Amino acid sequence: MSKEFSKYFETNRETWNNKVEVHAASSFYNMEAFKKGETSLNVYELDALGDVSGKSLLHLQCHFGQDTLSWSRMGARCTGVDISEKAIEVAQQLNSDLDLDTSFVCCNVLDTSSFVTEKYDIVFTSYGVIGWLPDLKPWAKMIGERLKPGGSFYIIEFHPIVWMFDYLEKEPKIKYGYHQKEVIYEEYQGTYADTNADIISREYGWNHGLGEVISSLSEAGLTIEYLKEFDASPYEIFPDLIENKDGMYEMENKLYPLLFAIKATL
Repeated sequence: MSKEFSKYFETNRETWNNKVEVHAASSFYNMEAFKKGETSLNVYELDALGDVSGKSLLHLQCHFGQDTLSWSRMGARCTGVDISEKAIEVAQQLNSDLDLDTSFVCCNVLDTSSFVTEKYDIVFTSYGVIGWLPDLKPWAKMIGERLKPGGSFYIIEFHPIVWMFDYLEKEPKIKYGYHQKEVIYEEYQGTYADTNADIISREYGWNHGLGEVISSLSEAGLTIEYLKEFDASPYEIFPDLIENKDGMYEMENKLYPLLFAIKATL
């Protein structure tokens, strides 16, 4: 890993450490309801993975583990990985409080195979994950290393078109290239879970088109089962979205999808 990338990752790690306390106290993550048994998982991933009872599951970039623990509640044997040590501390405490047997590992997701040696039935990742990675080839290689033969990989993620916009302006405008290779730096007050929080988020990110995502997984030896694109998001990621009858958010004109999902097998 280059020194430049190391600097980017370290800045992002510090930002995520700063976010943990704010996120854990936010209505966005609704910790009280979660502790009482409410799942943090959304319809897309629940429908895609179905019955996970008895299966082993590796959750990449798990933050403080609500989704990981939700899969555990459904009977999966789970391991969560995240770069933020403060997030992992909260995840481990939640695991203890809920009397579950989930494991959590603190590392850069690209280094997962150096910290986790088990192979899994399922590798899962979701919502705002690949944009933190400069190159998807080592990410996909690691996924192939951690899957059992016949195992499934599933990603549900914000659509690449969404990341072309600059959200720091009052009215988002297209600023970044779909295939942009240069790093994107943003600095702003607050965080998506609490825009008024008294923290400064400093973040380095990268854009990845669908072709790059698909090709990286295919080149790592995975077989693509499907690529799906969705107009409706469970999160209000864009200004002026309309809430539909299912409680999901859509663009009024539906000019482009807000999410994509890929399922692949080894």
